[in-house]
Formats: sequence, structure tokens, C-alpha cells
Amino acid sequence: MPGLILAAPSSGSGKTTITLGLLRALRELGHDVRGAKSGPDYIDPRFHEAATGRICPNLDAWSMDPKMIAGLAATPELLLIEGAMGLFDGAPPDGRGAVADLAKQLGLPVVLIVDASSMSQSIAPLINGFATHDPDVNVAAVILNRVGSARHEALLRAACPLPVLGAIPRDPKLAVPSRHLGLVQAEEFPSLDRFLSDVAEVIATYLDIDALVAMAGELPNVPPVRIAPPAQSIALARDEAFAFVYPHLIKGWRWAGAEVKTFSPLANHPAPEADLVILPGGYPELHAGRLAGNATFLTSLQNRAVHGECGGFMVMGDGLVDADGTRHAMAGLLRLETSFSERRLHLGYRNVTATEGPFAGDWAAHEFHYATTLRAEGEPLFSATDATGAPLPSMGLRDGEVQGSFAHLVAPR
Repeated sequence: MPGLILAAPSSGSGKTTITLGLLRALRELGHDVRGAKSGPDYIDPRFHEAATGRICPNLDAWSMDPKMIAGLAATPELLLIEGAMGLFDGAPPDGRGAVADLAKQLGLPVVLIVDASSMSQSIAPLINGFATHDPDVNVAAVILNRVGSARHEALLRAACPLPVLGAIPRDPKLAVPSRHLGLVQAEEFPSLDRFLSDVAEVIATYLDIDALVAMAGELPNVPPVRIAPPAQSIALARDEAFAFVYPHLIKGWRWAGAEVKTFSPLANHPAPEADLVILPGGYPELHAGRLAGNATFLTSLQNRAVHGECGGFMVMGDGLVDADGTRHAMAGLLRLETSFSERRLHLGYRNVTATEGPFAGDWAAHEFHYATTLRAEGEPLFSATDATGAPLPSMGLRDGEVQGSFAHLVAPR
């Protein structure tokens, strides 16, 4: 089971575009390939899945223990792991959970993607620094991105102290649209398949794919870790408004014997009969008016056990104010009012603990949203600390069998 990590010195280096093009190019060349994404990310994995036709797991070295990571990475396909942020960027205070931690845990080589648009010979100390910073991290090769000309490429190759697998030219067409939480979702991308094929053509032209595949390291054959399901039968909301759920949780619940049924709130489907309804995160603020009018969906949540995360939590409240300042009535399950008319970023890893309920116990989680809480009344759901262990205000609300918070749960502690 071969694997390889694609990382970069910093965000914005072009990792996602190159990874997507490489995944699609490998698939078109007949390779059995799968993508994975480091860290807590809901958007990029769906693009990986579109490029390969295979589920893309998240591998989070802060939230998951090494045994869980090894089990998720153990696939029969060639596994290309797209790193997040810079290679050594992790959670405070010491950078734990960085892509470099994944490289060490899995014993995989790293190919460094460098935005070379504003440098030439200075690439030498940059690459040397990353290659020697941690002797346990094998930075094996480089992909030069956003190269301006043949002369520019020659200068870079002459200066680079590691093997260069390819030089990708500057091209504004090789850009993925974004919005405030990152990329536009794969389901919303116009002509996504054409875009992936176009990027794959560029990658196949300018990258030595055979050399890259030959560099892959071997992954251990480790069985997946069982994850105790929150209920025996689960009704899970899944559509453009409720897309943020980790596939390793669904797979783990099913592997442990739980039944997971999906439904679409945007299509006004009622939540199917189940022991627990889960409303995951997503972009409900973009569809708030439509959701407010979907009486069949909203009514089906009444007198049920319901758990909501982030966007799902907001829909469980009394009202949601969209970016234009319009208030939309929501399900009214919790005494909660949220707003996007006054945006404020909430971001970071969280350790959360619930004393009871379907997710009782200690969990690694993360928070990433711009919503402002106007009103939150009731019993809190989680006690919480940040990545450094510093106490945070309690998170979420709980009322009997109804509960939710802004925390995205990743893995039990």
C-alpha cells in the first residue's frame, strides 16, 4: 500500500490544485489512486472524491491517535495525502498536528510544492531549511509551481538542492473559486469535471508522474479503529446546506453495526425514523429562507432526539439572521438566535466533554465559523478547552434529548 504526502512551505502555494490534477491524471493513466486530506477540512476532500471517484478520509494528527490514522490510511490504492497550511504549521503552542507529524507517524516521504513566482536562486535556502529542519521528516523532492518562463525554470532547477519532479507554469485558469470558509463546495462548482480534466492535462504535461509514483513509501496494513455510534439508527442530513460530516465517523458507525439513513432538508424531506437525528454543519445561512419554508422538514424534528453541529446547531434555534440582516425562523428546538450580519471568526481546535447524551465523554473537535450568537439560553452541552488546554466558556445547548454546539466532533479521546 504505497503513499505520499504533498505539502508546502505555506498556505496559498497551490497544493489543492496540483493535488487534484495529479489525482485525476493518475486515474486517467489507469492507476488505482485515492486522496486524503490532513487536518480538519470538509471542502477539499469532496474535490478529491470528484477527481478519483473514491471517498477521501481526513487524517488529523492533532485530533486522532496514531492507530486511528494508520487504520484510515491503510487502503489498497496509492494514497496521496494533501497537507494543510505549511509543512510544520500545527496547533499552538508547539505545532502539534502539523503535516510533518503525519509524515513521521506514517513513515511517508514528502513532496514539497513551492510557489516559485517571486524567487529564483533564493529557492535553495528555502528548500534546504525545510529538508533539514527535522531529520525525521523525509522531504524527498520538489514541485515548482507558478513558474514564469523557461528561463525562470532553468534558474530554479539549477539552484534547487532536491530532485525537481516538475515545473508548473503560471495559469489563472488553475484556480479554484473560494468564499469565506474556503473553497466553494464541489457540488456547486460549475463544470467541475472539465476543470479537473484540464488541470490533469497540465499536470501530465509538466510533471514527471512516473518518478513521483516511484517515490511513494509503504503504508502498514492496519485494521480500522471501531468508533462507538451515538445511536443504533441515525437519520443524517446530507445536502448542500448540511455537507460537513466526516466520512470516517459514518464508516466507523456503520462498521460498528449502526444504521445510517440520509435525507435532504433542502428538498423538504422529513427526517426518517431513527433513534437520533444529526444535523451536521454546512452553509445553512445561504439557504435560510428556503429552509424556513420547509415545514415538512422542520416539523419532522419535533419530539425527536436531535444533535446539531455548527450550521445544524443554528438551524435548531429559534432564528437565524442572514448576511443581509433578514431574520428567518428556524426549528425552535433551542433558545438560540444567531446572525451572519455581524461576522466574527471563531477558529481553533477544541477539547470538549459532555457528561451525558449520545456523545457523552471526551472528544477532539474544532470550531470554524463566522456566526455571532445573539442569544443562547439553557443548559450548556460541553465543557471546553482550546488546543493549549486553556479553559474556554462552555459550548452549546442541551434541552432533554435535543442538543447542539458549534463544535465539529472529530474523534473520541
